[in-house]
Amino acid sequence: MRAFIAIDLPESVRVSLSQRIDHFRHTLGQDSNIRWSRTEGIHLTLRFLGEITESQTGQIARELSALEPFEKFSIDVRGFGFFPSPARPRIFWAGVVTGPELAQWARRIECKMEERGFPREDRDYHPHLTLARFNNPRPQPTLHALVEQQRDADFGRFEVSEFFLFESKLSPQGSLYRKVIRFSQVSGAS
Repeated sequence: MRAFIAIDLPESVRVSLSQRIDHFRHTLGQDSNIRWSRTEGIHLTLRFLGEITESQTGQIARELSALEPFEKFSIDVRGFGFFPSPARPRIFWAGVVTGPELAQWARRIECKMEERGFPREDRDYHPHLTLARFNNPRPQPTLHALVEQQRDADFGRFEVSEFFLFESKLSPQGSLYRKVIRFSQVSGAS
């Protein structure tokens, strides 16, 4: 199966993002260059794994279950951006603002996955929530102007107390995600 490790979003954040995406879509109209994310599938990726076998799924579950507990931490979903740049965007995202705990947790997962034979990621971890992908990386002046007007958009805050191994299935409607295993290594959690 095609898999990744991620934090799921609470419904309140999902609703806020959905309203903003609907506003952008309405303002921009139909644009075949933009593939908007399905809001029910928006998540905070900790580590993309790619294709894994059933036996790898079990090994990954054991490794992630064995991680030391972490303290709950908060995430604010705020602002927008483009990867790699507004001039040649491939991804349009909502920002994730938090303390060092998220990056530390992602590093711990990265190390465990490297021990399991997954190659280390080439780039640094930049937490974000993907709102859209562009088929052709070219300037998006109207979207960029909308983003500039809403630079401080705030979509809410939530506490992280769990993460999941997700399965990703590609379909004509976009990727469909299914939670496979829940991990709750929060200090003091039952």
